[in-house]
Amino acid sequence: MTSVKCEEVVSVQRISGSKSNSTSNSKNFKRSSAMSRTGRWLWFWVIMSGVAVLSATAGALLAYTMSTKPLMQSQLSPEEQAIFGTHGDRLTRAGFKLSELTRPVNILVLGVKVLTTDVNTPAAEIKKQGYHALVNSFDGLTDTILLLRFDPATKKIAALSIPRDTRTKIEGRGIAKINEANLVGGPAGSAKAISELLDGVPIDRYIRINVQGVEKLIDALGGVTVYVPKDMKYQDDSQHLYINLKAGKQHLDGNKTLQLLRYRHDENGDIGRIQRQQLVMRALTEQTLSPNTLTRMPQILSVIQSHLDTNLSMDELVALANFGVQTNRSNMQMLMLPGRFSNVGEYKASYWLPDSDRIAKMATQHFDAPLSESEPVDFDPARLRIAISNSTGSDRAVRSLVKSLAGAGYRNVYITKSWSEPLDTTHVVAQQGDTESATTIRDLLNVGEVRVESTGNLGSDITIQVGKDWLEQEMRGEERGARSE
Repeated sequence: MTSVKCEEVVSVQRISGSKSNSTSNSKNFKRSSAMSRTGRWLWFWVIMSGVAVLSATAGALLAYTMSTKPLMQSQLSPEEQAIFGTHGDRLTRAGFKLSELTRPVNILVLGVKVLTTDVNTPAAEIKKQGYHALVNSFDGLTDTILLLRFDPATKKIAALSIPRDTRTKIEGRGIAKINEANLVGGPAGSAKAISELLDGVPIDRYIRINVQGVEKLIDALGGVTVYVPKDMKYQDDSQHLYINLKAGKQHLDGNKTLQLLRYRHDENGDIGRIQRQQLVMRALTEQTLSPNTLTRMPQILSVIQSHLDTNLSMDELVALANFGVQTNRSNMQMLMLPGRFSNVGEYKASYWLPDSDRIAKMATQHFDAPLSESEPVDFDPARLRIAISNSTGSDRAVRSLVKSLAGAGYRNVYITKSWSEPLDTTHVVAQQGDTESATTIRDLLNVGEVRVESTGNLGSDITIQVGKDWLEQEMRGEERGARSE
């Protein structure tokens, strides 16, 4: 019965088709015209909304720059200013859109912690306070040193962490730890020492921010959700520093984030702290960098202004924020200065000893430094140091991974301590910044994602943090094999 009715309906439609065509076409035309007008108005309002957001942002930033003191709180001599002017051209261009970068830019970020004892505070005042209090100053040892590269050509951001105990030459001090450069020569002295350490990589601008500013910045951004790798407990009454964090995924406010960033009382000391800093940086870029961040820049800057010192202009800050918002998170590369711990008795003090050959390679690959004169080395998988860190709890996953790597010629493979955070996706970590080798291994495994960061095993070239995707792939392979038998 249903098929007969369908045939009758089709038949009626064919017979009456010629009579209704003109009416139907007229209705369709009117409907199409209405939809076209609606579409045009929709796009008009989308465009106008975008213009309104940009105008509001630009207007708010303009009002901010006119109503507040400059963000630069240092007085640089002409010679010091020249250290940050190696290119001699503008960093940004502006037009109808927000300011944008015109070329690659290297920004030195110095995190400073200054106590009352660091700035010649009278002993009577310190005694009255009862502890070594934090001071809102920038003239002290650096706790954190980062060199950021924003490259509009590759659409990538590279962040190089430099351990504060790095042994190097500092003008006016001689051989010392790199964190003394700011104390001796300020931002220009730090920039000069770091540029020389990195085979002449130019530094265009600097940002100095103190501990209080970092805490307020995290709060202004709404906090950050991060996986705390282990329980952390430490107490220093002399500084009123109290750290008490439990392991696990959690949302941290500014104070708690600062506890995570400042903790360094484990086997890797300051290097372990750098690894945790990179975890927080990646979480922040994934969670807080959005177009909404641009519209909130005036409020954010007003909160941290007194804790910030930079020779970036306002339009340059906007351009950097705009670039960060548009950058794919997979293009965020986090590196650490290659080197090793000094051995006991090797020097009077403990140092991070830079590896000049590996530094030259990293500077060339990620910071566009001049090519070194050393002969290129042919890729040999047997020489690559690969660490495996398991997050699945399954020994079978590790055994099958070692077997797969060995079959592809990777012989220098070792198992390190488990990764504390359970991972759905395997991370192939380019510990030394070797993206090509990491990508080759990722393609071999056919699972996971490449991450350029230093959160893996310190002695490795590549660390594979094994996730559930590898285990599930192996289980599917075993099932197919069993069915074929």
